[in-house]
Amino acid sequence: MGSRKVTDWQGKNVTVAGLGVSGIPAAKVLHGLGAKVTVVNDGDDARARAQAAELEALGITVRLGDGATLPEGTELIVTAPGWKPDKPLFAAAHEAGVPVWGDVELAWRLRGPDAAPWLAVTGTNGKTTTVQMLASILKAAGLRTAAVGNIGVSLLDAVLGEEQYDVLAVELSSYQLHWAPSLRAHSATVLNLAPDHLDWHGSMEAYARDKGRIYEGNRVACVYNVADKATEDLVREADVEEGCRAIGFTLGTPGPSQLGVVEGILVDRAFVENRQKNAQELAEVADINPPAPHNIANALAAAALARAFGVPPKAVRDGLRAFTPDAHRIAHVADVDQVAYVDDSKATNTHAAEASLAAYDSIVWIAGGLAKGAVFDELVAKSAKRLRAAVLIGADRGLIREALARHAPEVPVVDLDRTDTGAMLAAVQEAKRLAQPGDTVLLAPACASMDMFANYNQRGDVFAEAVRGLGAGA
Repeated sequence: MGSRKVTDWQGKNVTVAGLGVSGIPAAKVLHGLGAKVTVVNDGDDARARAQAAELEALGITVRLGDGATLPEGTELIVTAPGWKPDKPLFAAAHEAGVPVWGDVELAWRLRGPDAAPWLAVTGTNGKTTTVQMLASILKAAGLRTAAVGNIGVSLLDAVLGEEQYDVLAVELSSYQLHWAPSLRAHSATVLNLAPDHLDWHGSMEAYARDKGRIYEGNRVACVYNVADKATEDLVREADVEEGCRAIGFTLGTPGPSQLGVVEGILVDRAFVENRQKNAQELAEVADINPPAPHNIANALAAAALARAFGVPPKAVRDGLRAFTPDAHRIAHVADVDQVAYVDDSKATNTHAAEASLAAYDSIVWIAGGLAKGAVFDELVAKSAKRLRAAVLIGADRGLIREALARHAPEVPVVDLDRTDTGAMLAAVQEAKRLAQPGDTVLLAPACASMDMFANYNQRGDVFAEAVRGLGAGA
């Protein structure tokens, strides 16, 4: 199936796999284009039935409680990104020669001939922040843009909506990339690679392969992380358009075709005349909020993509200055008794927690939750010298406790044997008891939140509320 005119969809039998944030918009769009749409969904609860009723009122067929059987006559499946590749539905589709697309692939195929190019971002950590920084820089250059994709703004809405864009800043997850075989970005970056979602992908190799799809067919720049060789390897393996360049970003002094940092200045040696000898100042590290090492890396990646699109240096500086990070990303909550309390609830895996821990010198670490198959030895070994103490919560806290015993036996550990939401208040109180003036109490759980909380946002909110309670009593 090539790029389709609207009329091509008339009467096509399309199965949409999964109700939810991508499935429902996809079903509505396809129905609007004249396709005969059937939605299949594993679950059959009250919420699913309400969603099904809304779609059935439009004339869309919905089949609840059976997401495994391929509906008769299906010519295409459009799947929610979270559906695992090994599901029986996809095996049946493969057997029948039926293609499977994700919502990103659908959006890519539905773009018009004059559609805005995509600057695409993926990576284990930092995606959302980098995409938001990029959008801020593009806006500072006077370009019509939006931060879309896995960030929560539907690509289908961006592609099919009334608003005209010059360029889109697109966050893509490994799930979305897996189901987007024909996506071809203007320029793209893989920020970093660390074990994550291995239960979904099946192996680190498969996870990296799906991340690397973002480089396929790039026209101008494949941006990689000099400190993470795996990202450069993915660039080498990618089949790109002739003339597309590999552009590195580094926290050190940049070489030719790289962006980096020199004496507190973000410097471009990639998009300048005579890059062997010349460098262009872009911004100061002080323009980045917060100026933690991993966030400087995010800013350099965003700057590289913006520069690949022709954005002037001043817009990079102005865009970074205007950017404010989302909640729960190294957010300073309060200082109580000369101790800083920082909420990085978004650090839901070891790689993110390691970056967070690297930003402070003396830490009382609050960690734990659902490990998602992660191991913590490397994280603890790298961070041990920074730890004043650790307070552990959540279902898989024992894994972190064991790693601490192996690699940081001198660090005091409080193991809170409770998984109710009140455990966070107890954790903050224990952390206050252990902290000394000048320390940072850091919530960087290195785990998912769903054992105790609805999501990482709620976990961070409960932490901040507990911290503010300390301040009130101080």
